[in-house]
Amino acid sequence: MQGRTAHARRFDTIAVMRARRIGLTITALVAAMAVLGGCAVNEQGQGVSDLSGTLDGAGSSAQGAAQDAWIAGFQRANGSVTVNYDPAGSGAGREQFIVGAVGYAGSDTALSIEETEGSLGRCTEDSGAINLPVYLSPIVLAFNIEGVDRLQLDAASVAGIFSGAIERWNDPALVTLNPDVTLPDARISPVHRSDDSGTTENFTEYLAEAAPEQWPFEPDDAFPAEGEAAQGNSGIAAVMRDGVNVIGYLDGSRSEGLDVASLAVGGGFVEPNATSAAAVVDVSPMQAGRADDDLVVDIDRATQEPGVYPLVLVSYLIACREYADEREGELVRNYLQWVASAEGQDAAAEDAGSAPISDALRERVEAAVDGIR
Repeated sequence: MQGRTAHARRFDTIAVMRARRIGLTITALVAAMAVLGGCAVNEQGQGVSDLSGTLDGAGSSAQGAAQDAWIAGFQRANGSVTVNYDPAGSGAGREQFIVGAVGYAGSDTALSIEETEGSLGRCTEDSGAINLPVYLSPIVLAFNIEGVDRLQLDAASVAGIFSGAIERWNDPALVTLNPDVTLPDARISPVHRSDDSGTTENFTEYLAEAAPEQWPFEPDDAFPAEGEAAQGNSGIAAVMRDGVNVIGYLDGSRSEGLDVASLAVGGGFVEPNATSAAAVVDVSPMQAGRADDDLVVDIDRATQEPGVYPLVLVSYLIACREYADEREGELVRNYLQWVASAEGQDAAAEDAGSAPISDALRERVEAAVDGIR
């Protein structure tokens, strides 16, 4: 009996050791898969080119999904290149570019003229920087109203809602804009970004220009009025999905599955989509006082052109005209050429839901990129 017990114990020990080895193997495989999954965007491609090295960028979170698409396509074609992008926010991206922590920045707000001409960490002295509008997306007004799946607004009513002047969904101003919709007698809960955001600056710029009598605040990346707040586009989207009688603004690429309002423009109501968002850029001039290759769009937020959606986010890539490191300049130039190309813009549109820039704007962007050294 004792021999059998010892044998059984030895068998149990071997079984436990085997189980542990199997467990460790599975754990190692899971860990390896997790690492590979996390690095999927930065996997080296098979394409052979003369380019090699690492390029670091940071900035706009709105550009995050588009950057993933751009980086994946660029690395597939250039197997010895790695591009890293940290979607830390527009302000962080601009600051990191200015001090030289990254080679390029993504920002929903362009560098000012003074900033482009100032001391910039990775640029050669006095070469300066340029802003390139490569990411376009409507800023949508998402809502979750009990019993309502269609909503029409104008600039004045949007300003009233987010300033607190319009407090209930059955306010006469909203009823007039929505004659075929039964709006509830319920308090409106407007939701804004809690973090400083280029999306907020674009939204408040729209209100200041299109409804100046109803919106008493200057454009700012910090929301100027009281109300419920949420972090980032993802935070706004979460409140819209789970809240009741709420409305909030967010990048259109993050609004999948949400109900969104149409805006009054030119005697009709325009839905936010890639075509209507790109159209407002084409009817808007470039900002005055800048160099020919510094392409900052002065969006006509008060336009009455039919079919144009004026509440749009124009996000920029910021780069040096000339880099202290020539190899970095070559990487930046080639990467931005891919981003601005029709293929690059289509890749972002498919993966991120952005609006491809027009052919006319692409020509100007490509000419500016070609001058990067």
